[in-house]
Amino acid sequence: MADLPTIRQLRYLIALSEVRHFRKAAEAMQISQPSLSLQISNLEELLGVRLVERGRGPVTLTLEGREVLARARRAVDEVRGIVDLTAALKTGLSGTIRLGTTPTIGPYLMPFVVERLHARYPDLRLYIREVAPRDLRGELLAGGLDVILTQLPEGGADLVTRRLFREPLMLAMPDDHDLVSKTEVTEADLAGQNVLTLGPDYALHDQIAAICHQSGAMLARDYEGTSLDAIRQMVGMGMGVALLPRLYARSEIDGRSSNVVVRPFRRNAVVRSIGLVWRRAGNAATYDRLSNVIKEATRVDLQSGTSPVMLYD
Repeated sequence: MADLPTIRQLRYLIALSEVRHFRKAAEAMQISQPSLSLQISNLEELLGVRLVERGRGPVTLTLEGREVLARARRAVDEVRGIVDLTAALKTGLSGTIRLGTTPTIGPYLMPFVVERLHARYPDLRLYIREVAPRDLRGELLAGGLDVILTQLPEGGADLVTRRLFREPLMLAMPDDHDLVSKTEVTEADLAGQNVLTLGPDYALHDQIAAICHQSGAMLARDYEGTSLDAIRQMVGMGMGVALLPRLYARSEIDGRSSNVVVRPFRRNAVVRSIGLVWRRAGNAATYDRLSNVIKEATRVDLQSGTSPVMLYD
């Protein structure tokens, strides 16, 4: 591979074009005039063209020199941009972050986060992608995602986990169900109930299956939903009850005309843990800042009303 011009040589050419004098250009670059002249000559030899017309009077660039100069300016600007970007990444959020999230979390949390992120870090571009839970960890480890927003536990030797909050699960039921008269429910109320849930690809499935086993409820394995909306609709049709995340219920059930109602568990006894996970080699400072913004949005926008989410310290 042929040798390439150095950024230093390109900067010398730019300086020479601006002052049109070898001595003044050398002074501006804080080197000797012979050193500057040698670097320009080396650049010409490397490129195989003459860049500067040497003689009495102001320095003039050749046609080739003017064309090289235009590209040299762009190259030096790009290098400066790299330096500025890395400085910004050290002190705040900048660049593009690829965030993966499960369909049971992202759509109901990120709208409260994105506005704050954009206001505080206008140079940040957040690429949000909903990913099937079974693929989320694999895409993170493979480098397709930078960080994931997911239900915990999730981790391993190569991953870092930052816990964000505990989200209550609400008992959803038809509006003519026997438990509607209660303002709060307990796990004991689940005994004998037919509980609808998502498929086994979701962490929520395993958690709800364990709750059903402990409480004596029946997990409706023949009617596993493909989305929280599907579960809600089956509840409305009287096919059973469901444990739905608080953020989903807040978005899709609270205050809406619906034949589905939700009730909190006493003392928020049933919760799931939500957090960010990234590769150990990732920029921890960047993801810690992202975590802080998510927790701030959660504290300000999502801790009011019945059964608010509970932040980790």
